[in-house]
Amino acid sequence: DIVSYLLEKSRITEQQEVERSYHIFYQLLQPYGDGIGGGLREKCNLSNDIYDYIYVSQGKTKVESIDDNEELEYTEDAFNVLGFAEQEKFDCYMLTAAVMTFGGIEFKTKGRDDQAECEAVGPDTFPGKTAALCGVDSAQMIKAFCKPRIKVGTEWVTKSQTCEQATNAVGGIARAIYDRLFKWLIEKCNQTLIDATLKKANFCAVLDIAGFEIFEYNGFEQISINFVNEKLQQFFNHHMFVVEQETYVGEGIEWEMVDFGMDLQAAIVMFEKPMGLWAILEEESLFPKATDKSFEEKLKASLGKLPIFLKPQSKTDKHAHFAISHYAGIVSYNVTGWLEKNKDPVNDTVVEIFKSTSTITLLVHLWADHPGQPTSTPKEEGKKKKKGSGAKTVSSVYLISLNDLMNTLHSTEPHFVRCLVPNTHKKPGEVEPPLIMHQLTCNGVLEGIRICMKGFPNRIGYPDFKGRYYILGAAEMNSSKDNKTAVYAMMDKIEFGRERYRLGHTLVFFRAGALAFLEEKRDDIVLKLLRYFQGKCRQHMRYKEYCKRRDQRELLVVCQRQFRKYMSMRDWGWFVIIQKTRPLIGMPNPEEELRLLEQKANATYGVYMEKVNTRDKLQQENNLIEDEKRALIAQIEKEQGDLSKYHERQAQLSSRISELQLELEEAQNTLANTEEERIMNAAEKKELEQECISVKKEIEDIEIAIQKLEQEKANRDHTIRYLNDEIANQDEVINKLNKEKKHISEVGGKASEDLDVATEKMDHLNTIKTKLEQTLDELESSLDREKRSRANVEKERRKAEGELRITQQTVSELERSQKELEAHIGRKDNELSSLSGKLDDEQSLVVKVQKSIKELQSRVEEMEEELEAERQARAKAERQRSDLARELEGLGERLIEAGGATAAQVELNKKRESEVSKLRKDLEECNIQHDATLVNLKKKHQDAVAEMMEQSDQLS
Repeated sequence: DIVSYLLEKSRITEQQEVERSYHIFYQLLQPYGDGIGGGLREKCNLSNDIYDYIYVSQGKTKVESIDDNEELEYTEDAFNVLGFAEQEKFDCYMLTAAVMTFGGIEFKTKGRDDQAECEAVGPDTFPGKTAALCGVDSAQMIKAFCKPRIKVGTEWVTKSQTCEQATNAVGGIARAIYDRLFKWLIEKCNQTLIDATLKKANFCAVLDIAGFEIFEYNGFEQISINFVNEKLQQFFNHHMFVVEQETYVGEGIEWEMVDFGMDLQAAIVMFEKPMGLWAILEEESLFPKATDKSFEEKLKASLGKLPIFLKPQSKTDKHAHFAISHYAGIVSYNVTGWLEKNKDPVNDTVVEIFKSTSTITLLVHLWADHPGQPTSTPKEEGKKKKKGSGAKTVSSVYLISLNDLMNTLHSTEPHFVRCLVPNTHKKPGEVEPPLIMHQLTCNGVLEGIRICMKGFPNRIGYPDFKGRYYILGAAEMNSSKDNKTAVYAMMDKIEFGRERYRLGHTLVFFRAGALAFLEEKRDDIVLKLLRYFQGKCRQHMRYKEYCKRRDQRELLVVCQRQFRKYMSMRDWGWFVIIQKTRPLIGMPNPEEELRLLEQKANATYGVYMEKVNTRDKLQQENNLIEDEKRALIAQIEKEQGDLSKYHERQAQLSSRISELQLELEEAQNTLANTEEERIMNAAEKKELEQECISVKKEIEDIEIAIQKLEQEKANRDHTIRYLNDEIANQDEVINKLNKEKKHISEVGGKASEDLDVATEKMDHLNTIKTKLEQTLDELESSLDREKRSRANVEKERRKAEGELRITQQTVSELERSQKELEAHIGRKDNELSSLSGKLDDEQSLVVKVQKSIKELQSRVEEMEEELEAERQARAKAERQRSDLARELEGLGERLIEAGGATAAQVELNKKRESEVSKLRKDLEECNIQHDATLVNLKKKHQDAVAEMMEQSDQLS
């Protein structure tokens, strides 16, 4: 079945310049969709411009190697082939379009309040289109985003949202819809492709994982992907080199087992330990007052002393906060927005609207497992809900998915493929070395090469080794039947150091680069033999030329001697007669040849005459037909009968004549061709008979040789089976002994370690027991002091807020008076000629008012500074409280581990835990009350401002 791991949801709403969002978003705008169900774009309320949708147009929108229009056609075919219903398919398209359209919703702040509002919610706006695609009312949806309901105690309260909070909520809903839609598609595919009656015993899977990422700006997404690559690289090292080392042990090589996966353990421990990076991120995400700055400070305080936690070293991101030394290099990270991304909140009010009012069946199904905000909740369900662990963060879900993936990988037999891009231009024959080196680093290939250098990466079987390097020492190879003895003798002969290789039971192992020495030695001998062979070849070729020249020289003497004899006998009569009669000796009989030619000519002429006779006969028949034709025409003219039949017969006869003429020509051609073929076949028959006789003789010789070879093969197979059985038995004995030895050493080491750890724990727990009694008293006193200090801080904060409200009122009054004076000055400018004296008086008044405004502004700035100092003191007090709470939890865990505490101490711990839980509840209620009071104060402030405005209007 199909399983999804580590879906990158952040790519739905954010992309970097070099990234692209998921392909389906760009396919929906293609022209092929106009032919799907009456127009896909019209049905999904989409435009033609991808840049209208901010969520999917922040990075690349076009890839040269991808035809989005063709890909949409494939997507449509896939929906139909996999058996999706028509309504399910269009619901899927519409919800995907809704995810794109969510990015166009914009919120604005109205008035002096921070309340987010969205004015335009009509059907042609982005909110209206999104609501229509989700099947809900646009006004209700926007209201839920701007003013969601939260449960305080047993009552539902409406909470105002800022523009930033509302925008983040929209992004969270979009990401959640896409995530649930993606998982629903996987479930549907599995339902179609899987036979539920079959048992899953084996499977073949392909894992396509993104490589290590080092960008100009590295954020939450990059550190998540890089941590996954750390885990996968550790798995690769462990799997590859554990198998490698088991091969060494199985071959009987002296080797100490090394866990190469521990090379990456430092970085992984920093991420996964109890107070590691993920734990700190999870903890800060649960605190409502936590900020990116507090998260950064806590990271540096907890992890700053680790050697792999470094200062930022990025040249492209000057605002980076820290760096981590990964296996692929040092990466500088920026923590801006990590807490908000990790929370990824889902607005429960919006979800409840989807579940209760949506007309899209698929959307209701996607949110079926979400509780939403039901109007009535049974008591039992409420109690069970309180026992839950709260909302899941992105990092926690990410880690659970990663653990599932690693468990799956550990239960398989993996094979690894490393892909490299030669250049960024997609041109053949071009290579960019820096790009390739960067990929080799990020893929972990260089890390693997580094580990390979420590072992014996090259190995050759004994038969192949002997076949290739027999030339280096034939006598030494034949000196012994034992492979190891023969190879040692040959290696010592060529002075090849034994530290550079090892001999196993069936393989010869070499260090990295050691095999090149043997190749050089072999190449020297092969080169020497090739030169000797070339010399022999040249000798053979030139010897033919030499023999030819030598024979020419001897034949010149013969020619000269024969010419002298001819000159001396050319006038002798008998010599003349012999010369005249010599050409007649052995000549063929001309009469016999003439007879044969006559027979051949008669045969050919007979065929020709036969064809001529048939032609004359057909010509006569044609003439008769012509006469009949004339007679019939005359008869027709006389009888005035029907001419159609006779015309048809005439056409048939003329076509018959032409066909017969063609047959005649073809028969003549075939006759000539068959005669030539007969002559050629006769010659070939004689040649084949001779070849058949020679082949039969060769087959008889080969059969005799095969019988001999089969006998030898049977004898050797018998000896090989006997030797293989002995080798297998010896290997099993050796492996059993090695495993027993390894198990005994491991058991002994673990027992000694456990003994040391137990003694250390006993001593440590005794010391902790005495310290805990002291720290409990100190914590009680510190809690009292903290309560008193918190009460004082609350009083000072309320006092500062009251003064701030007074100053804000005075500032608003002065601003209104300033505006009135400026308007008055404008009116007075029109009457400058008649009222110059009054203008001087008014200007002097304006100067005095501006001085007073400046004084009041300085006072306001001082009050704001005091307020900021008060907020920092409050934040510091909250951090101290959280630190004390963590220390108290740690002390409670230590008390539980000590195990020797008395029943009275256990009761005291329970009391302390109940008191701490009460303090936490009181703190949360205080925070909620504080938020409520802030809302009331803001309303009162607005009312006061409105009254002052009315009074100023009356005065003016």
